[in-house]
Amino acid sequence: MNTVMVVGAGQMGAGIAEVFAAKGFHVLLHDQSKELAERGKLGIEGRLGRLLKKGYAKEEDVESTLKLIEPVFQLSEAARAELVIEAATENGEIKKQIFKTIDEFAPEGSIMATNTSSLPITDIASITSRPEQVIGMHFMNPVPRMKLVEVIRGLATSDDVYEEIMATSKKLGKIPVSAEDFPGFVSNRILMPMLNEAIFTLYEGVASAEDIDTVMKLGMNHPMGPLTLADFIGLDTCLSIMNVLHDGFGDSKYRPCPLLKKYVQAGWLGKKTGRGFFVYE
Repeated sequence: MNTVMVVGAGQMGAGIAEVFAAKGFHVLLHDQSKELAERGKLGIEGRLGRLLKKGYAKEEDVESTLKLIEPVFQLSEAARAELVIEAATENGEIKKQIFKTIDEFAPEGSIMATNTSSLPITDIASITSRPEQVIGMHFMNPVPRMKLVEVIRGLATSDDVYEEIMATSKKLGKIPVSAEDFPGFVSNRILMPMLNEAIFTLYEGVASAEDIDTVMKLGMNHPMGPLTLADFIGLDTCLSIMNVLHDGFGDSKYRPCPLLKKYVQAGWLGKKTGRGFFVYE
């Protein structure tokens, strides 16, 4: 495998592109326009530049990584890739439309992976003519720093595709963990209800946002409080995942907190909008 296409040049897509390029893969970084795709590469360049300035990276490594990233804005570029990783917004219909188009252009035998954090792989794969070639490859944010990759097989995913993705994850220096195709997989099935419960604790007036986070950091040794973490993930993403869990399991314990819904309706989505449970400059 030499050429990888990443669909979506936002925070997650750019991070995925960076780790592949750093390991010598030619990466086609796609977004809906040339400007957005190039902006994704500029973000990678800025991050690597900061690491270089602090002495955490070598100039030759930064140059070789950037040289291997090619911004593109046509999904037909999938014809050049042996692996296509979709990293678009966490919306099932959008993802299925992307996969339907990729399926038209990707070469026979190429693998189509989704970076979804909660949506069913089997459902996404069903829109294609080759569900056996579709798999979940859920990276953690920030991708260059986080070691975990959840690898999720759909109902039809072949053994060969699964083994290839497990091996590829290891080549990237990641630790792949296998998860079954259930809503939220392992990571978000456990994490999101915890964040949702922290939001309920705030909603019910049990404690302030600052004190809730302090309890979890000092009492449970978490590196970041749950409300701060929700802000960093994006409250719209948290709500989307809670809805997937609630719809998928039909269990009231996954009911999204009304306060989470209200913040999303207000456009208070966390760090990316400057305001969530905390205010960011």
